[in-house]
Amino acid sequence: MDDWEKVEPRLRDLAEQLEHGSVPSFRFHEHDCASPLPRAYQWADGSAYVNHVELVRKARGAEMPESFWTDPLMYQGGSDSFLGPREAIPVADEAHGIDFEAEVAVITGDVPMGASREEAAAAIRLVVLVNDVSLRNLIPAELAKGFGFFHAKPSSTLSPVAVTPDELGDAWDGGKLHLPLRSMINGRPFGCPDAGVDMTFDFPTLIAHAAKTRALSAGTIIGSGTVSNKDRDGGPGKPVAEGGLGYSCIAEQRTVETIVHGQAKTPFLQIGDTVRIEMKDKAGHSIFGAIEQIVTAHSSQIA
Repeated sequence: MDDWEKVEPRLRDLAEQLEHGSVPSFRFHEHDCASPLPRAYQWADGSAYVNHVELVRKARGAEMPESFWTDPLMYQGGSDSFLGPREAIPVADEAHGIDFEAEVAVITGDVPMGASREEAAAAIRLVVLVNDVSLRNLIPAELAKGFGFFHAKPSSTLSPVAVTPDELGDAWDGGKLHLPLRSMINGRPFGCPDAGVDMTFDFPTLIAHAAKTRALSAGTIIGSGTVSNKDRDGGPGKPVAEGGLGYSCIAEQRTVETIVHGQAKTPFLQIGDTVRIEMKDKAGHSIFGAIEQIVTAHSSQIA
């Protein structure tokens, strides 16, 4: 990432040679992949889908300021350790409210402080999927301190493969990725919202926001936040089981259940549950490979 201008043309040449079978190759097994970036200089996660923000805040009784529609939310997560795409999610306590968050993210080159939206767009190098693991029951108390997330945001997970934007074809418009992001829990469909729909802030806007008062180093990861679509009638969306597009996190489904039924019914993740996150192209081929993780008790908790 630090030397992308020199490395990228060589990578393109190698990719072309592999396509034509003119260099030795071997079968790719995504199950064997570590994270594309096991660690990064920076992981900054936005909340580009304001529909999600509005719903989750409603669940904890917090009003949403009007400024959230014009000024992006963003938090700085731990970038020192990303879980592998098939690595277990270790948890200390099920009572923490374990949740997944299916997201799209971009990896940037160097971005100068005060970058324009156009400069930010030009800095996008790679696109990747993310599972931004959240411990929902720890969030309210942490935010009440007025200093942001820490314990509620353990290590996130990246998909097996990061791709250059040109590989996405017309699904990539320079700022948004227009394809469904599919999530499953224990083999059952949970969500398939379109990542290009209801995205209030696109990636160039998020990158420029992150660079407002600081330069971003090459290899910075900028997340979209939980992908979220409204229903066709403008409502908060319906579960997959009811013919809707579902959700990219459990908290959003629980919020909708509370609005519709008066209480949440869907439990957060438990030890032994498996989450799968994947995006396929229009031909049905997996683009980034799958994030597939089982929730396990942290070793110190095992008797």
